[in-house]
Amino acid sequence: MDLGRAPRRGLLVCHTLELVALAIWTGGLVVIMAAVIPAVFNSFGMEPGGRFLTRVFDGYNRVVAAAILVLVSAAAWRMWVHRGSGSAVTRPELALLLVMIMVAAAIGLVLGPESVRLQEQAFATQDEAAKKAALDAFFRTHAVVRGLYVFNLGLGIALLAVKLQQWMRKEASTT
Repeated sequence: MDLGRAPRRGLLVCHTLELVALAIWTGGLVVIMAAVIPAVFNSFGMEPGGRFLTRVFDGYNRVVAAAILVLVSAAAWRMWVHRGSGSAVTRPELALLLVMIMVAAAIGLVLGPESVRLQEQAFATQDEAAKKAALDAFFRTHAVVRGLYVFNLGLGIALLAVKLQQWMRKEASTT
């Protein structure tokens, strides 16, 4: 299927936006995990550090929501304009994106707020035994949230690899 000049330009814009959105999604998480979290806990105590990181992840989750919007919009455009061509969204690409979105939604809408609630409950508790129990509940939930963030990072890297492989395969077929 021969694409006109405008769809080809649109495809380039789509791929660029997808790469930027994925780079922000995965790169943002790498920066938070590798630099921000260690710096916060080496500089602040547990309570102020925990509250600060809650705000950091709230902001990150808003950025992820914007990245999701860009990725879904670009995929929808590619599916609409390039039906039946090699530029359409592939099943592995779509599957990875959908799982990433579901994980991000679970974190942002369910587990993240529950983790924040448990954290605040633990910080507000004065009784030592109750505080320990509340912190244990928080850390159990937080471990799941942290694991899902790392899982989503892996999915994002896999999606980047799938996209790069497609583009390299397409480039090799045109030369």
